[in-house]
Amino acid sequence: MTVTPPVIRPAATLILARDCPQGIEVLLLQRSHDAKFAQGAHVFPGGALDASDMLVATQGHCAGPDEAGASRALNVESGGLAHWVAAVRECFEESGLLFAYDEAGELLATGAGELARALADSRRKLRAGQMTLAEVCGTHKLRLATDRLHYFSHWIAPPIAARRFDTRFFVAAAPSAQMPSHDDAETIGHLWISPSDALAHHQSGAMTLMFPTVKTLESLAAFRDTASLIAHTRGLAAVSPVMPRAAKARDGMKILIAGDAAYAEVGKIDPEGTGSASCEIVPGIVTQLSATVRRIASPNPHFMRGPGTNTYLLGAGDDIAVIDPGPAMGDHVHALLALAHGRIRWILVTHTHGDHSPAARLLKERTGAELIGMPPPPFDHQDQGFVPDRILRDGERIRVGGCAIRAIHTPGHASNHLCYLHEDERLLFTGDHIMQGSTVVINPPDGNMCEYLSSLRKVQQEDVDWLAPGHGFLMDRAGERIDALLAHRQARENIVLAALDSLRAATEEQLLPVVYADVPKERFAMAARSLAAHLIKLHEEGRAVESDGLWRRTAAD
Repeated sequence: MTVTPPVIRPAATLILARDCPQGIEVLLLQRSHDAKFAQGAHVFPGGALDASDMLVATQGHCAGPDEAGASRALNVESGGLAHWVAAVRECFEESGLLFAYDEAGELLATGAGELARALADSRRKLRAGQMTLAEVCGTHKLRLATDRLHYFSHWIAPPIAARRFDTRFFVAAAPSAQMPSHDDAETIGHLWISPSDALAHHQSGAMTLMFPTVKTLESLAAFRDTASLIAHTRGLAAVSPVMPRAAKARDGMKILIAGDAAYAEVGKIDPEGTGSASCEIVPGIVTQLSATVRRIASPNPHFMRGPGTNTYLLGAGDDIAVIDPGPAMGDHVHALLALAHGRIRWILVTHTHGDHSPAARLLKERTGAELIGMPPPPFDHQDQGFVPDRILRDGERIRVGGCAIRAIHTPGHASNHLCYLHEDERLLFTGDHIMQGSTVVINPPDGNMCEYLSSLRKVQQEDVDWLAPGHGFLMDRAGERIDALLAHRQARENIVLAALDSLRAATEEQLLPVVYADVPKERFAMAARSLAAHLIKLHEEGRAVESDGLWRRTAAD
């Protein structure tokens, strides 16, 4: 039976903010426990667009922006201003607050007299469909204060949702001369509350909040007052849509947003948004990434590499290739053999650190597979037992498991590091050249910061859609991620230079807590290696010198 996906309805939500001594407060309404949607939850005023909203937008009832400007702000061809109108209408219907100017051009002040009673009557008729917002404006000689609403965010409900809305969130300073009131129908309560208190109540179970509300409150908690919040919206060049994705986890279904580690991978594996993809990497559990690529992590967890080293299996036919078989752990080797049904013919290694290559020898003993990669350099922490049957050159193409693979030499983390480009899928197996959730340690003498940065730029020139790291989930937007890595390394180098300027002359031990002040002390041992790599780079460039253990800026720099 074919299941028809729910229709996506355009909607608008208005975040009302006011200042208090502790920061900002926002208005939340509690929905009825009998509501069709979000029963009992605390929400911002909002709802679906109505056909009449467009009529209001085109009949001169709005103080601004105009239709063209509103559509441009929302990145839609037309109909943008209707979202501003809908936000005003829903706010009036649900909270009784009406963003409008009176005949004198002043923001509406209702008080408690005849105007308040007349507007309350219009509100009831508007909710009952007996009056339109345009008629409200005509009856009371009002213009909607849409110029006071500022575009803040854009949320699209995931495909798995029973009711799907494409919602634009606006923020506005609450009208000080009006008092909110819930309607005792769709909403049964209201309160002003700080974002942090609302989140605390939600965490304790005292308040039900929908996922977009939680994330919006988390964003709002960063603002000290309403003025800074509105200034933030005015400084936005564009608002990117947020579409949560549902994914499986061992303790139940999770909701992911962009920025969460598994977000991009879940979207690739489960493009229909059924919630069938996992948002966890569990050692021993296989993830099918594409028709020709599977991933299984070895059980070697570490704070730098997450749950374990990723091993990739390539091929959908009788012959299978393995990339980075991982450490020499019997259970992991048995799992690989079982997955490939003993048909492993090629074993590719990105580099010969102990968490990536030692199992190659065990697999070769069991399968006779060809070992492919580069020999280990003569340094500590290298798998000296890895002896490749085939040494690949930079740019060399091979065909393994029915897949066209091109080797890209990427020294920096390790001098013998190779990335492997799956050219048919534009997917790059990055080993430790690019990791998720952690920057790569550059450990001299084999690690070299100059070469690492050069290798990042080299990879950035490739036609790559996806990065498949040695640790972590698939990553999209390869170019942007490499830009971020380059920017991070440059920022750290700038801190090194500033520290040298400040301290004049300093040992590496003295520089370490200054340069890595943002890193927990228990990770200083790792950070010290990359600090040494930065200093060596600066020395090679003639920008820093070392004498008797003391580092200084050069006079010419």
